[in-house]
Amino acid sequence: MNYHKNIIEQIGNTPLIKLQKASEETGCLILAKCENLNPGGSIKDRTALGLIRNAEANGTLKPGGTIVEGTAGNTGIGLALVGNALGYKTVIFMPETQSAEKIDTLRMYGADVRLVPAVPFRDPNNYVHQSERLAKEMKARGECVVWMQQFDNTANSDWHYKTTGPEIWEQTNGKLDAFAFASGTGGTISGVGRYLKEQNKDITIALTDPTGSGLYNYYEHGEMKVEGSSISEGIGTSRITANMALAIVDKAFQIPDEESLPIIYDLMRYEGLNVGGSSGVNVAGAIQLAKKLGPGKTIVTVLCDLGTRYKNKLANPDFLRAKGLPVAPWFE
Repeated sequence: MNYHKNIIEQIGNTPLIKLQKASEETGCLILAKCENLNPGGSIKDRTALGLIRNAEANGTLKPGGTIVEGTAGNTGIGLALVGNALGYKTVIFMPETQSAEKIDTLRMYGADVRLVPAVPFRDPNNYVHQSERLAKEMKARGECVVWMQQFDNTANSDWHYKTTGPEIWEQTNGKLDAFAFASGTGGTISGVGRYLKEQNKDITIALTDPTGSGLYNYYEHGEMKVEGSSISEGIGTSRITANMALAIVDKAFQIPDEESLPIIYDLMRYEGLNVGGSSGVNVAGAIQLAKKLGPGKTIVTVLCDLGTRYKNKLANPDFLRAKGLPVAPWFE
């Protein structure tokens, strides 16, 4: 009989598909790894599995234990999904500005969701710091608890090095010229980038960065300078995390919402791909990179999660118009 022992075995080994319009527009072969097809709907299922397996291996997470994390949502969903399958409880701190769909999904999985004001990382009440404090308090009481620390726990990057990178290399038969991806924690771009560079040092690793993040200016101009804002969630930052410190970045592209949103709409309408904001940023960056490298190249990017996770933004014409952003043509 052919079956999985549990849902965890469905995480990863996602398909790589050609993006028709982006490829035609650039004369390049632009391929997208469909991480939105993971069981929890995002690439963070993969990250969560790696973090949990690492905690189990080093003995900090034991049967019946509790996982505590600060997250914009998708990592929390992944931790809750994997945690449920393995018998762990989850406590998730999230900025209250994140999408209602992600919050509701976490609650459906039975996670203890704690919404906190959205404040900068330097503020002690930032969601990451609050999650760390709770984990320390629980540990002081003798409870089995692990603070996953996805931003600075390099097990994140290492898992993408061990899984995502090799999958991309195998799926392309090693015939790729570039990889374009955004940074949230920095785990994917650093892990995949390290693996691909080891296979072929000439592969270009490009950062796709939304406005409102400081990384574009850091890598292109040497200054952590923030410009503008974005409605995208889970990507962009103004600090170099421990995971991002491992990244090899050859080029960086700054992507405003005005550029990424029409791409999201085209992917949905013409290619049947339901994706969130970060995917639009990734594809826009891949297109910019293709135009810079010239025709005939093969560029891989990632569709990070499902657009249904952001329907109150992406499918809300009033919200978009209020911000002066493009609205999907079928809403006009």
